[in-house]
Amino acid sequence: MRYFDIVIIGGGPIGIACGLEAQKKGLSYVIIEKGPIVNSVYNYPVNMQFFSSSEKLEIDEIPFISKEAKPRRSEALEYYRRIATSNKLNIHLFEKVTSVSKTANEFTVVSDKNSYKSANLIIATGFYDIPNTLNVPGENLSKVSHYYNDPHFYAGQKLAVIGASNSSVDAALECYRKGAEVTMVIRGAEVGQRVKYWVRPDIINRIEEGSIKVYYNTTVKEITKDTIVINKKEGVETLQNDFVLALTGYKPNFTLLDEIGVSFSKDEKKIPTYNDKTMETNVKGVYLAGVICGGMETHKWFIENSRIHAKMIIANVLKQSV
Repeated sequence: MRYFDIVIIGGGPIGIACGLEAQKKGLSYVIIEKGPIVNSVYNYPVNMQFFSSSEKLEIDEIPFISKEAKPRRSEALEYYRRIATSNKLNIHLFEKVTSVSKTANEFTVVSDKNSYKSANLIIATGFYDIPNTLNVPGENLSKVSHYYNDPHFYAGQKLAVIGASNSSVDAALECYRKGAEVTMVIRGAEVGQRVKYWVRPDIINRIEEGSIKVYYNTTVKEITKDTIVINKKEGVETLQNDFVLALTGYKPNFTLLDEIGVSFSKDEKKIPTYNDKTMETNVKGVYLAGVICGGMETHKWFIENSRIHAKMIIANVLKQSV
């Protein structure tokens, strides 16, 4: 069992930023990532384009050059991968943390491959692991997915897209343009206001011209092998259907935080307790970085406004070790 000054759980952009900062300051560290480098970015849709510009996605002031002002998934993968490899970061890939415990001033981190001890723990696990489910009959059918990848798969198929966020809108537009018959089911009265400003007019125009059908103020009642049953204000309607993309958002996995005693706000936001100057939680030596700081408010923290967490955390670790 190896000892490190810091164990970083999560090898996304912010986890990498924390590793870079620890390395620069001479601290021993390991980054543990359950999938490939920046696993969450890897699992974004193939053609995904970021809302942020490339300079706002940069970490450690390393230039991010992209063809367009708003980089695409493939460019981000190249950027973060090159940072990890060229800086020879100590990152363990395809390794899942299974438990974390604390005794005195030391943490024990156990994964499905190794065990580690550390004085400090940084949790930078993001929020892309657990989808918000519809909780309706038929949701577990093979035709239903909470993740969207490539529009080619849905060509010539009757596709229902559930949701009104960026992911839902991107999927609806891409699949429509590859020949799918797309129907959107939206719980609210309009397409989400947070949809990328250059995409929102596109989806509204496609809806208004009838290329993409939409049901507003509507929820899903049931999914069957070849239909989807929806609840409208006017009553229940059954639609012929081949596939369902239930893109209703995701939520962080709080299991590790619960295990080590991190407390949360008492409301539905479930925001973890931490010092916004140091990012240290109510458990001494446990730090949060990135989107997990927002709890269920997954729209609050992004790469561009949480990349500063790395310097804040490492500065406090160094201060505490003096």
